[in-house]
Amino acid sequence: MTATSRRIVLRALVLWGGLALLLVLPPAAALADQPFYLTLVTRMLIFAIAALSLDLILGYGAMVSFGHAAYLGVGAYAVGILAYHGVNAAWIQWPVAIVASALVAALIGLVSLRTSGVYFIMITLAFAQMLYFLGISLKIYGGDDGLTINARTDFGGVIDLASNVVLYYLVLAVLLGFLLLGQRLIASRFGMVIRGAKSNERRMRALGFPTVRYRLVAFVIAGTMCGVAGVLLANLTNFTSPAYMHWTRSGELMVMVILGGMGSLIGPIFGAFALLALEEVLSSYTQHWQFILGPVLILIVLFAKRGIYGLLGAARESAAAGPPAAGPPHG
Repeated sequence: MTATSRRIVLRALVLWGGLALLLVLPPAAALADQPFYLTLVTRMLIFAIAALSLDLILGYGAMVSFGHAAYLGVGAYAVGILAYHGVNAAWIQWPVAIVASALVAALIGLVSLRTSGVYFIMITLAFAQMLYFLGISLKIYGGDDGLTINARTDFGGVIDLASNVVLYYLVLAVLLGFLLLGQRLIASRFGMVIRGAKSNERRMRALGFPTVRYRLVAFVIAGTMCGVAGVLLANLTNFTSPAYMHWTRSGELMVMVILGGMGSLIGPIFGAFALLALEEVLSSYTQHWQFILGPVLILIVLFAKRGIYGLLGAARESAAAGPPAAGPPHG
């Protein structure tokens, strides 16, 4: 067996073994009488969704959004505000959260995507901080203290989110669904245009592709996915807060993407699990855990330049295909 074949087998074993562990975690946690681990891994899966959504624009489109957590807050507040007014029906909460996240992403994208480099970063950061301070100013919804949600989303008896096990499997299903969606997007002509614009946007425009429009659609898709993560986070914690939209949260999402492996759909999931696991372990030993976490992350980035997923010999998917051949643009 060649080295390449061994890497492929190792990668398959890790991925399928990890999925098997995730599937059996709820009964295992119940048998061990450790419900804490179910809650912890549910939180990891939710942030994996948020990190995956950021990677779609950061890893494949080189759009360094430093305000991506804004959509996490928008989705969470959509659930919290509607629940505050007695509206818990899923057929209202979820569409409102999805539409609100998409509209906010479209607004931010329309402004920020006409810039590049540090200007793009600062505009996305500015919008996120505006939403953060808007959340603080909403005193009726808790302001800086946040808003407690009395009941989880009601699916009319079809799905009982009052059960942490049911919520866990719903979060896992959403993550797997978004992974499939991401694979289809990246492998499609749309994804090839996004990657082509990352490599040479001027060339893509010369070929006739409206790159701003393509990048805006990718930006909105990523924001909407992160909004869904916000909906799930609000249901997990029964709480929402302006802190969900703070720039430090966006920084954490970026660290997850880079740590796991930027430009790979699986990488951000590894990054989310690794970062949150490190935080949990280190914080249990010392209150100065962030002082230790920093050097650990630096060492990982230095010695695993393609992220944790790259240690498995995984080639970056973004390098698998170049820009599309010349042809009539669509969209």
